[in-house]
Amino acid sequence: MTFDEMNLKPEIKTSLSRLKFTTPTDIQSKSIPVALEGKDIIGSAQTGTGKTLAFLLPIVSGLLDNKDGKALIVEPTRELAQQVLNNVRKLLDKDIFVKYVLLIGGEPFFPQTRNLKHNPRLIIGTPGRIIDHIQRESLDLSQCKYLVLDETDRMFEMGFYEQLEKIFGAIPEERQTLMFSATFPKEVERLALQHMHNPERIFVQNNEQANVIADNLVQEEIRVDSKSKYSELVNQLNQREGTVIVFVKTKADAEYIANKLFKDGFTACAMHGDLRQRTRERNIRDFRSGRYRIMVGTDVIARGLDVPHVKHVINYSIPLAPEDYIHRIGRTARAGADGYAVSFISDEDKRPWQAIQEMLHPELKKERINENEKRRFGRGGKRFSKFGDKRFGNRKFRNFGGYHKPTRKYNNYNDDTL
Repeated sequence: MTFDEMNLKPEIKTSLSRLKFTTPTDIQSKSIPVALEGKDIIGSAQTGTGKTLAFLLPIVSGLLDNKDGKALIVEPTRELAQQVLNNVRKLLDKDIFVKYVLLIGGEPFFPQTRNLKHNPRLIIGTPGRIIDHIQRESLDLSQCKYLVLDETDRMFEMGFYEQLEKIFGAIPEERQTLMFSATFPKEVERLALQHMHNPERIFVQNNEQANVIADNLVQEEIRVDSKSKYSELVNQLNQREGTVIVFVKTKADAEYIANKLFKDGFTACAMHGDLRQRTRERNIRDFRSGRYRIMVGTDVIARGLDVPHVKHVINYSIPLAPEDYIHRIGRTARAGADGYAVSFISDEDKRPWQAIQEMLHPELKKERINENEKRRFGRGGKRFSKFGDKRFGNRKFRNFGGYHKPTRKYNNYNDDTL
């Protein structure tokens, strides 16, 4: 199916032709026709497969049909919101007149409030700033007919959930809701269903699983001592060619390693939530242009950065939440290009690394559970007598092994993505 065969407005087809977009990606060809029918969607596909256009095209088409309706697109980071705005600017031309506004933190309120007075019908923003405008009564969402939650798994995590509840409360229940993400854990889907009406599940990957890796991505792991990580990082950077993103845990780590690399002769910049918005935009712009070869950042850039030429991702620190690994390595091997993901594994990283492997390969988790059962109950299925009443009394056995996903409320390293 091509874009011309879809039930899009003629002016949108003209704009797509101008942009030389003719053949939709899998997620676009499967979700756009469903969205045009007015159905809610839970959509998932690997990063770099065009999810933005998958929700943007049907929404703009709906706004052209409904002259009074509004659409709200909620993004977890400023960078991702800015990238959606860039796509909107490319799509809208003189024949598609839809006013839009960007509402993100780190920018002054007055220009945003002034733009809202012109009654824009397409609102793009981050949760915190959207709520600020709702509370100031400068943003009216009573006519909002379309809601998009991008990077939904991140949006439903502890730090965002209360904010999303306020946004849901400001929007009419009679609306179309589209939720997209590269990963869609079951618990996130359960929360999403509470705010949707019989959504269509569109998972574009093998075995209907939302955790997939691009075929053109090579994953490597390097066992290294914690004290030797930096020297190994320098070694890897000297061996590899092309642009590199290095992921670390904290803002302080990002600044320290970026400065140290710069002193050692590498062109490197830091990226984290404490930087001013202007600095973040400048660093991303310089990274895209090639002025910086290396960007050292926290998970604030795991989802909100689209740089097609990134060749390598280096996990200097392993993420505690396994789903974040998918988003990190999704910064490379985008749009069909080859990419490499290298992970440094020290002793302290063994459990989170095991959790990542079990997420990518569920059969490993099943094997571990079976092995734990054998240890607890023996081959015959009965509890070992010597570990019975003497050690545990009448208490039931508990499985203390394995890795438990942390609550982001306590493990987000204070990285403010808004």
